[in-house]
Amino acid sequence: SKSRLTLSMAVAAEFRDYLGDFIEHYAQLGPSSPEQLAQAAGPPGEDGAGPRRALKSEFLVRENRKYYLDLKENQRGRFLRIRQTVNRGPGGPGGFAGGPPGLQSGQTIALPAQGLIEFRDALAKLIDDYGGEEDELGGPGGGGPGGGGLYGELPEGTSITVDSKRFFFDVGCNKYGVFLRVSEVKPSYRNAITVPYKAWAKFGGAFCRYAEEMRDIQER
Repeated sequence: SKSRLTLSMAVAAEFRDYLGDFIEHYAQLGPSSPEQLAQAAGPPGEDGAGPRRALKSEFLVRENRKYYLDLKENQRGRFLRIRQTVNRGPGGPGGFAGGPPGLQSGQTIALPAQGLIEFRDALAKLIDDYGGEEDELGGPGGGGPGGGGLYGELPEGTSITVDSKRFFFDVGCNKYGVFLRVSEVKPSYRNAITVPYKAWAKFGGAFCRYAEEMRDIQER
């Protein structure tokens, strides 16, 4: 049977941010020492692997679901194990067919550490395409991409390319108002910030001021 996780879009957005933390932590890790690899050896455990040394751990609790994220290591390498448990509650159906009430059902997936960036980027794209934790492109007052709902028609998105980076500028709206999402994308990296409409003029003024100051510095 296949293992799968069930995430609301709000939880998916939190997962995206947690994955960024795990990616940074993994990037800072050096190669494992022989002693550390020896720790990962031993009698086979879950999934046929030896004991797993936790390098970083986090967990989320949302409603009746708990999510455990553990960056671990065994003799085959480093990986992120994500486990989801669902509490069926007292008197509810069991976590598996025929199980007693109140038990937890669980699903576990394991991702190779070297694939975390691709997984995070794929998750970020789903959130961008179908809405994030604040229903940014289709929530109350949103009206979906290109539509401004209560705000009327919104400006079209655009992008610029600088060296190997590409910057995307996308205008959206949610229940909090209009915002600009600026995404920085490289082949192995993606990051984004969201700027509320009321701060656009200040951001633009700061960029223009720094551009003028740099021109003056270069002309000296």
